Amino acid sequence: MPRVIVLDNLSQDGLDLLESAGNIEYEVRTGLKGDELREALLEFDGAICRSGVKITAEALEGNQRLRAIARAGVGTDNIDKEAATRRGIVVMNTPGGNTVSTAEHTIALMLALSRNVYPAYRSLIEGRWDRKKFIGTQLAGKTLGIVGLGRIGQAVAARALAMEMRVLGYDPFLSAARAKELGVETVSSAREMLPLVDYLTVHTPLGDETRNLIGAEEVQMMKTGARLINCARGGIYNEEALVEGLRSGQLGGVALDVYPSEPCTDSPLFGMPGVLCTPHLGASTEEAQTNVAVEAAELLIDFFTTGAIRQSVNMSPLDPKTLDSLRGYLNVAYRLGLLLAQMDHCPPTSCRLSYKGEVAEKDTRLLSAAFAAGLLEHAMDTEVNIVNAEVLLRERGIELLEQRSSEIGDFGSLITAEVVTEERTSVASGTLFGNNMPRLVQKGDCWLESRLDGTLMISSHRDTPGVVGKLGGILGAHRVNIAQMSLGRAADRPGGEAIGVLALDSPPPAEALAKVLAIEEIERVWIVRLPPAVEVPAWMGG
Repeated sequence: MPRVIVLDNLSQDGLDLLESAGNIEYEVRTGLKGDELREALLEFDGAICRSGVKITAEALEGNQRLRAIARAGVGTDNIDKEAATRRGIVVMNTPGGNTVSTAEHTIALMLALSRNVYPAYRSLIEGRWDRKKFIGTQLAGKTLGIVGLGRIGQAVAARALAMEMRVLGYDPFLSAARAKELGVETVSSAREMLPLVDYLTVHTPLGDETRNLIGAEEVQMMKTGARLINCARGGIYNEEALVEGLRSGQLGGVALDVYPSEPCTDSPLFGMPGVLCTPHLGASTEEAQTNVAVEAAELLIDFFTTGAIRQSVNMSPLDPKTLDSLRGYLNVAYRLGLLLAQMDHCPPTSCRLSYKGEVAEKDTRLLSAAFAAGLLEHAMDTEVNIVNAEVLLRERGIELLEQRSSEIGDFGSLITAEVVTEERTSVASGTLFGNNMPRLVQKGDCWLESRLDGTLMISSHRDTPGVVGKLGGILGAHRVNIAQMSLGRAADRPGGEAIGVLALDSPPPAEALAKVLAIEEIERVWIVRLPPAVEVPAWMGG
């Protein structure tokens, strides 16, 4: 009989579900760390945790028994997923259970800031009756900006609209049709909304594109007296910029529930006028804790009863035989998604995948899911994989369409991906050389042959003599080495539209890019960052 260890305090409903399963033994052991945690994990087949315990590589060292870890919550930063994957341990999370609770906490912080709830209460404790000092503002009629319109962002929008607020939203993957359904006015970038909003809340992951999303420059772009809320991830707002914005009066208030390093008991923001902070309480409701506990228990019961892998953040749900037969093409589709996500930032209305040749005879549904996973990887507030990618697309009103033809053309197999927005359609085609060499063979109307890994500089330019020399000269002057070059043109004659793909050993500095864009023949330039050739995501067997 499988044995499960519960490593953090878990709702009784989750424990009752484990008890009633009838085929699982469980034991609650909280507060473990170091050798004590490592030795405890050696005794169990499965584990359930929240955010309190840290399951590190050292904690998993030598473990040949543990098979699955269920995280009762969304974030899995406290679990070393790479170490778990190396040992064949499935890591699953429960992304839906805390949506309402986090959205409500966001609204609660907005209201508390607006009505000076905390300082007013503190004045009463101190024996003062300062009604005139705590004049507030109402939310009705104010404009709320939301960056990130996934499950939580959409839930915040619905509640804000119910309170008669105007809601602006930015999400690179929210279609115009879905935004209209939600009652949200969309903007083309987070910066565009800053001068327009009275309140700003973020509901995105923390990554290269969102770290310090709001810094000193962005604070100055906002309305005087704007208020900022963060119940997503610490580090999206720059702490120093918030402090300075409050001191100068540019910001009217800041409410935080999350911090760059947690637990956090010391911050320059703590105690400042206009600041309200809570210790990561977004999911701390009885209902949310019950939901994630029950879902985590269900994940392990299903895993140990039927072998089902659901909501895994590190393993493919495919059986090894299917995975082996598809891995190369999954990698092509995934990298095409990553490529197109970095080349067009307009919200898609649909994505079309065309499969031609031998690949059309394979399970293209899984290949389309791999493309969606690449397209969404850096834009979601939850970890994206082949299991949930299509659902995340459809949540944002984006259609995922397929067409197949077994007819063999110039390539034995060809995958063509189109991302359709209201402004344009971006097209890229890829194929597989050998068993594990994904290649880009078409961009737009131009045919070429380029690797699909590392740092790529892609240029759209007029096909005239000297363009490549100018590009090479600028990159060389800035000590940026070109590892490979591929050129293609739309028509079989010079002078028309052309595409250049340069594989670089390092990203070019901003100064070099500015000089490239100043070349008369250059129309657009993109810097695309793809994983190394040998690296694939965990759900692909990485």
